Amino acid sequence: MASGKSAAGQASSDGRSDDAAGGEADGHNENEAKRAGSIESLSRKAQRALGLEKRHMFWETQPVGQYKDMENMDLLPEGVIEPPQDVSQVRQEPYNLPSSYEWCTCDVNSNETMKEIYNLLTNNYVEDDDNMFRFDYSVEFLRWALKPPGYYSDWHIGVRVKGSKKLVAFITGVPAHIRVRDKVVVMTEINFLCVHKKLRSKRLAPVLIKEVTRRVHLQNIWQAAYTAGVVLPTPIATCQYWHRSLNPKKLIEVGFSRLGARLTMSRTIKLYRLPEEPATQGFRAMESRDVPAVTRLLQEYLMQFAVAPYFTDNDVEHWLLPVENVVDSFVVENPSSHEITDFCSFYTLPSTVIGNEHYSVLKAAYSYYNVATSTPLLQLMNDTLIVAKQKDYDVFNALDIMQNESFLKELKFGPGDGHLHYYLYNYRIKGPLKPSELGLVLL
Repeated sequence: MASGKSAAGQASSDGRSDDAAGGEADGHNENEAKRAGSIESLSRKAQRALGLEKRHMFWETQPVGQYKDMENMDLLPEGVIEPPQDVSQVRQEPYNLPSSYEWCTCDVNSNETMKEIYNLLTNNYVEDDDNMFRFDYSVEFLRWALKPPGYYSDWHIGVRVKGSKKLVAFITGVPAHIRVRDKVVVMTEINFLCVHKKLRSKRLAPVLIKEVTRRVHLQNIWQAAYTAGVVLPTPIATCQYWHRSLNPKKLIEVGFSRLGARLTMSRTIKLYRLPEEPATQGFRAMESRDVPAVTRLLQEYLMQFAVAPYFTDNDVEHWLLPVENVVDSFVVENPSSHEITDFCSFYTLPSTVIGNEHYSVLKAAYSYYNVATSTPLLQLMNDTLIVAKQKDYDVFNALDIMQNESFLKELKFGPGDGHLHYYLYNYRIKGPLKPSELGLVLL
């Protein structure tokens, strides 16, 4: 259906830039920053290793926006590129693999299988160029990401070595309802495309993409959404990650950030200090009873964006009810009327810190969905930073999508040097969209 989601969707784009929020430091050395790299380089390295950025010949055979059409974009209709075929005409047999490998469906309810998936992703999915950080998707996170309402177990696809049965490649899809302009389209979100480092020359990635496409088509679904840290044909939007230090001392000591010019460690810690408690009256953790109210808030808020999910109560219950060390959500309840007026959330994706004798894990929060109706968004997000700090997160990351740009600089987020590209499969948009026109967060 589409390329597996880039790790850029999970990683900060430039976690290791100067600690210079609020204009308190200058003299940024671009060459040094590039040498230092960033957690975003995890994404770029993974994409390079899979060779997808060189495979435009593959993408030119797919129903996606093509570079050759850019000049005539105004003449092309928005919407489906290739009409759906009859499901009975979809290929019934899996695509061929090299003779020593075989397809498998990965049972995400099996602890043994989840351990295999975890090990494959941990050791092969993404790692920065300097071998300093490696994403550490927890089993709980993976189950949350792969078991939304109505998920299809055979969209969790693996490749094993026939002899040893070792899992050496993986790709997933999950169903989603995504509104594009005024149409709600049933799609799949593609994620976790991973090939073992030693098999990158086998050109398994395109076969994995074709196989997940085949299985999605068998469910009469013909569109997909995905992201990548590299430019493929053709992004509907290009976004940037921003990062807010919560534990600047640790970030500097592990090499994620570096001390800004003319800034001491004590001044840097003071610069990023947050209040002890949220300022908003009625700010509390989301509970099951809040699901209908949060659904209404999200449905109304997301209507302003050109591309956004359409969430039902079941979706909100799955994606946004708090799960320890997976997703955190908070609401603002009016003390008088008990109306839920505001909502904020973030998900958790830590990285293993490689080769550091003092720290083994970098705990990162990623802004998810936020809706402010009675509380200023700046205040709501500052409260979100406060609770993330209370929960011992080291850094808080946010894309410049939706209305996020309005609070990033004011709340001392620093811009990253990398970009995250959004794509739709078999659906054309006259674009590209501005990040502020995008209301979709892909894990």
